[in-house]
Amino acid sequence: MFTTRPEILGTFGVVASTHWLATATGMAILEKDGNAFDAAVATGFVLQLVEPHLNGPGGEVPIILHHAGTKATRVICGQGTAPAKATIANYRSLGLEIVPGTGFLAATVPGSFDAWMLMLRDYGSKTVRDVLSPVIAMAEKGYPLVPRIPAAIEGVMDLFTKEWKSSAAVYLPGGSVPKPGTLFKNRDLAATYTRVIKEAETAGGDRVKQIEAARAAWYKGFVAEAIDKFVKTEQMDTTGRRNAGVMTGDDMAKWQATYENPLTYQYGRYTVSKCGPWSQGPALLQQLAILKHLGIEGTDPTGPDFVHKVVEAAKLAFADREAFYGDPNFVKVPMDVLLSDAYNAERARLVGDRASFELRPGQIPGFDNRVDYALAASQIRPKDFDAILGIGEPTVQGQAKAQPVHMRGAAAGDTCHVDVVDQWGNMVSATPSGGWLSSSPVIPGFGFPLSTRGQMFWLDEKAPNRLEPGKRPRTTLSPSFAHRDGEAYMPFGTPGGDQQDQWQVMFFLHHVHHGMNLQQSIDCPAFHTDHFPSSFYPRGAKPGRVVLEGRMPPATAEALKARGHDVEVGAEWTEGRISAAAKDGVALHAAANPRGMQGYAIGR
Repeated sequence: MFTTRPEILGTFGVVASTHWLATATGMAILEKDGNAFDAAVATGFVLQLVEPHLNGPGGEVPIILHHAGTKATRVICGQGTAPAKATIANYRSLGLEIVPGTGFLAATVPGSFDAWMLMLRDYGSKTVRDVLSPVIAMAEKGYPLVPRIPAAIEGVMDLFTKEWKSSAAVYLPGGSVPKPGTLFKNRDLAATYTRVIKEAETAGGDRVKQIEAARAAWYKGFVAEAIDKFVKTEQMDTTGRRNAGVMTGDDMAKWQATYENPLTYQYGRYTVSKCGPWSQGPALLQQLAILKHLGIEGTDPTGPDFVHKVVEAAKLAFADREAFYGDPNFVKVPMDVLLSDAYNAERARLVGDRASFELRPGQIPGFDNRVDYALAASQIRPKDFDAILGIGEPTVQGQAKAQPVHMRGAAAGDTCHVDVVDQWGNMVSATPSGGWLSSSPVIPGFGFPLSTRGQMFWLDEKAPNRLEPGKRPRTTLSPSFAHRDGEAYMPFGTPGGDQQDQWQVMFFLHHVHHGMNLQQSIDCPAFHTDHFPSSFYPRGAKPGRVVLEGRMPPATAEALKARGHDVEVGAEWTEGRISAAAKDGVALHAAANPRGMQGYAIGR
């Protein structure tokens, strides 16, 4: 089949990410005798700069890593928690029914910095200076703006000029939206990381001590102090009011990134690893467990049978996400049942020839987690609301008028992703996000805003993903990793909000069942469903909706309509931003998404 670019092959190392400058940075680290962990960290910091509409230093990152020496596959949870004063009662007293999509009330502890530093400390070989120097150089000298950054800025320009003056100071140089392709500088961010390096190196020459000093500077030192001070100010958010936040420096000081074991599911030759139910990751495993009973092998990857089965399996898995998933440190999640073959065989029997318009979570004794689906399906965003007050989820929502024609209709959801495999067989899959330029005002003098991941909490005491102090919101961020025949094989992932674990399922099935290489699996026309409640403000749902990429055969669209699906056909290159890497013997493979014209894979 046609591919937009070759699948990258090599033996020394491969890097794939959602931006070519980040990928090039990771490869440069490998060329300087760094390992996959060093390369992923440097790549992640560059992504914060060159994709500020999709992630930032105030955001979060879940990581799945594989260490070749010990053969251990581990998860690093870089998802920060809700502040101590973030209670349902407190938010209800402000007249809130849902957590705002922007501003300080949706802030969680910024987790990405500590997660990257933890991996660098325990598995890397480079220093803080080594991994931060590339991003500092780009921030000082400038980097070229991809078209979606000016589009994102234009979408919230009124908010910046009238309310978020600190954001305007960074992203509206000279009072106007910067043009695509021009060099853009963020000297405040460069100064922030330069000071981090300085404070790290005051700890002496020991690499580990330097990393610990950098972590302290961020969470107990000058960065935490600035965040604590700024969050106390009142800033406009999606409530239409100016609100101060509840996060404090103490919340930051008490939090650290943590290690945990991944959840796994055996699918034929493959063992697929995902983060726990504080993420939506297990929904991918559930989809595979359901699809195993539906006969995917031999289906046409762009035909109606394949689309129908995958969509209906997604509806069932994501219904369970809504009903059962939450931070397992706070709520019991019956993952043993949800990933069992017996349970999913029963779920698969619910898939008929017609599209379902119901939200159908499973019935598990001892659990009665109902979802107010009617409320989610009735949520309608007011006209022009996004452009005035910002948006809950970044990238393209509410920005159609600002986008070039070829980008309109793009999927509502994006973030960043990076995959690395080195010559020794170390591997990383990471999905950094949060702290988008449209999410929250920039911290004055620091060059970045805070995350609004707290918008994923429900203000409902009965919901497993209810707001509670110290709790992780059930995030959409969802890196993936696969072993094949017991050997570490493939890190992969995608941006895309609620679509992440839909597009990744398609990619995986194309590779496993349809005989496609990594690039073919990425380039293949894709789709998603908006059937279940969105994780992002204002938490709406579109029962029965299936969005097909415009390259899907017209006959497929018509056949799906005949089966009852609410079909929407989007533009031709709009579904998914997958990147992936793999190790097959001594051969290393990598591929990246052509959609949006910025993802790239490099290797040798």
